[in-house]
Amino acid sequence: MALRMWASSTANALRLSSATRPHFSPLSRCFSSVLDGLKHANSHEWVKHEGSVATIGITDHAQDHLGEVVFVDLPETGGSVTKATGFGAVESVKATSDVNSPISGEIVEVNSKLSETPGLINSSPYEDGWMIKVKPSNPSELDSLMGAKEYT
Repeated sequence: MALRMWASSTANALRLSSATRPHFSPLSRCFSSVLDGLKHANSHEWVKHEGSVATIGITDHAQDHLGEVVFVDLPETGGSVTKATGFGAVESVKATSDVNSPISGEIVEVNSKLSETPGLINSSPYEDGWMIKVKPSNPSELDSLMGAKEYT
């Protein structure tokens, strides 16, 4: 834990961020969990595609750099998302960050638990902290995303 805090503090002191370094080296995520079977965007969102639905959330790496999440702004069910454009925001004790959709499609479900317990993004970013479920309009967009090995 102390090493993780040191690494995060060092990265902040050196001003290493996705805005200044779009391609992270493997060391930048070496303390974060990256799960096999998920697809990842450069902007640190993940996608789990099962059947006709894709679940989207932010990665462990992203939530770690945000710090304690205190508020989540999500869209309404029935709306649509477009690849590489914002669909919501995550507010933490450090900053507010937009969340981009890694794929395009129709929003079929929103994680309503996050309005009451936004910290689920910190404690369980890949399970309870998912954000939206989407019916992909162009499933081939998943092919342009990174697997676990590439993301790491």
